[in-house]
Amino acid sequence: MAVLFSVPGEPGHKGRPRFTRYGHTYTDKKTVEFENLVRVAFEQHVPGHQPYEGQCRVEIDAYFPIPISTPKKRKAFMMDGLIRPTKRPDCDNVAKAVLDALNSVAYNDDKQVIEMVVRKWYSDVPRTIVMIEEV
Repeated sequence: MAVLFSVPGEPGHKGRPRFTRYGHTYTDKKTVEFENLVRVAFEQHVPGHQPYEGQCRVEIDAYFPIPISTPKKRKAFMMDGLIRPTKRPDCDNVAKAVLDALNSVAYNDDKQVIEMVVRKWYSDVPRTIVMIEEV
């Protein structure tokens, strides 16, 4: 069984851990907010979901907003997927944020993910689309 859901807004990423002056670590506010948004989107789409026990496969499509100053011709290429984002955040940071957010919600632990595809696109509607299936 596969679960497909969408997270509205610009794709987030896993930020670097931050440290207080006393040496305690914490996760930055933007990362926490994005992970909470992913968790809420999943729970709204699949209420009462029991976490997968076995191996999982994950696909993540991150749709970034097209910069306002982009010429029309270039914008058309971006919308058609001929020009793809090469800006930050990196694919691995987007994936890490999504996988960490879904721990104990979609699956027991992200170590169960044995296969993953992450793609970055441009769109007029920024969002993150996630597909999870138990293998």
